[in-house]
Amino acid sequence: MSLVSARNISKNYGQFSALSDVSFDIEPGVTGLLGANGAGKTTMLGMIIGLHAPTSGSLQVLGQNPWTAGASVRERLGYAPEHHTLPPDMPAVDFVRHVAELHGLPRDEAAARSSDALWLVDLGEERFRPMGTMSTGQRQRVKLAQAIAHDPNLILLDEPTDGLDPVQRDLMLDLIKHVSTGIGINVILSSHLLDEVEKICDSVVIVGNGVTLATGKLDDLRDTGTTGVVMELEANQDQIDWVLNYFRHHGLTASAIARRITVEGADESVFDLARDACVAADIGIIRLGPRSLTLEDVFLEQLG
Repeated sequence: MSLVSARNISKNYGQFSALSDVSFDIEPGVTGLLGANGAGKTTMLGMIIGLHAPTSGSLQVLGQNPWTAGASVRERLGYAPEHHTLPPDMPAVDFVRHVAELHGLPRDEAAARSSDALWLVDLGEERFRPMGTMSTGQRQRVKLAQAIAHDPNLILLDEPTDGLDPVQRDLMLDLIKHVSTGIGINVILSSHLLDEVEKICDSVVIVGNGVTLATGKLDDLRDTGTTGVVMELEANQDQIDWVLNYFRHHGLTASAIARRITVEGADESVFDLARDACVAADIGIIRLGPRSLTLEDVFLEQLG
């Protein structure tokens, strides 16, 4: 059974349509909910946890309708919202304990789980500090701790690396991956950052313009059988144009973004043509290798 199954979901706020036709299945593991800012990701998360009902379509979360069976669904979910609206005067351990109690844990067990969760996210020594004195990275980890303290089946993380520097961001992604692989909690990671989704996610749901653009395993989405080469050159624009025309003269499809040229080709002979083009134009090669789709390629292709 899928963790989340959505069929033809739409959501309207008055005359505004946040989502018009979204369908997907989310399986165990780490799934990226990917889309540009304003694509409707937070709206979709709100429907998954039962905060509001779809305007049309059907939604099942852990085998139940989250709108009509909200309490029984939410006790099996964890949620970390995007915004940093944490009570500044409350110690982190009290906040995480309070959220665990809201999910139905007895007070003593909630207190023990609170400390355990904060140690897990590397805040064991700081767990008694008021959250208003914590850095952005520490507050993000508090939000992760409260999402996992009651041992849910599935957690929903909305932009969990927002406001973090590159080092803190990598640490947060490593923690999320550990939550999934080490503890066995399934994760939906909502983000507009393709590289972080590609780094830790098994599957992805891409939404845009109110609809589902693509969904499935990352490896399947990137495995399109595409052949050819990608080359990055030490060249000015005139030289780039000359190389593009060289490939087109030989009947190949070639395109360029800045100094990166992508050439489609059916066999390895395209490597020889790439080498010959650069020798003829006296251009230095920074990188030359087989073409393989990245998540960015998939995303841009689906957006058209």
